Amino acid sequence: MEDEQSFSDISGGRLSLQRRYYTQSCREFCLNCPRLSLRSLTAVTCTVWLVAYGLFALCENSMILSSAIFITLIGLLGYLHFVKIDQETLLIIDSLGIQMTSSYASGKESTTFIEMGKVKDIVINEAIYMDPLEPQEISQVVPVFQTCFIDLQCWRFGLIMNNFTIL
Repeated sequence: MEDEQSFSDISGGRLSLQRRYYTQSCREFCLNCPRLSLRSLTAVTCTVWLVAYGLFALCENSMILSSAIFITLIGLLGYLHFVKIDQETLLIIDSLGIQMTSSYASGKESTTFIEMGKVKDIVINEAIYMDPLEPQEISQVVPVFQTCFIDLQCWRFGLIMNNFTIL
């Protein structure tokens, strides 16, 4: 069975959460983040190149223009390969463990597996809390779906995640 719902992130981009139930003990949650915006890419590139052209006009050194092009290309490749995540997947197999996969815009994938015996509890962080939390005997917290910032007006996401149970 497959279920899909759409949400908005804090900048108005479209997020989609797909829930797949393979068996009663095997579930997958897949969060698709907004793609890289051509508008923001163009704005950053033009800003860097206009600043470089202004410095070139003052100094009359062509090395400034070459370095601006080089910095822009290296920065874009680094952003696509190390920062921009297109999809995050959480695969839960009750008897085995939890696998978290992040797919980057460059095609790189990062996978983490946590054995079920090492999972103490699941904490749903709604991103809004008034009282400070005092962790008791927590050795490590592993955040899930950490790159897509859900709009605070979108309470349905919290409700969907509150229905999430492992056992």
